[in-house]
Amino acid sequence: MAIGAIATLKVREGKEAEFEAAFGELMAAVRAGEPGNRLYQLCRSRSEAGTYVVMEIYESDEAAKVHVASAHFKAFGPKLGPFVAGPPDVKFFDLV
Repeated sequence: MAIGAIATLKVREGKEAEFEAAFGELMAAVRAGEPGNRLYQLCRSRSEAGTYVVMEIYESDEAAKVHVASAHFKAFGPKLGPFVAGPPDVKFFDLV
């Protein structure tokens, strides 16, 4: 069964451009190296400054596990620290 995830991130004021550039590298790596990923898109809130969501869709739970275990995802974690104001809030969904 395909699954979706939405991760909400709060980015520190003045760090938005750097965050978006770094996240662009991760998006490219996910799209190129994870065949079980259908969607991996960063979106910026229109109403809340510094708020971003990552919309994700995976073919299966296993594909989502591949994403979290991937070298590119693990390498992104330390890059994220200087930009965010706390841990992401991640919610998972079953596609219908």
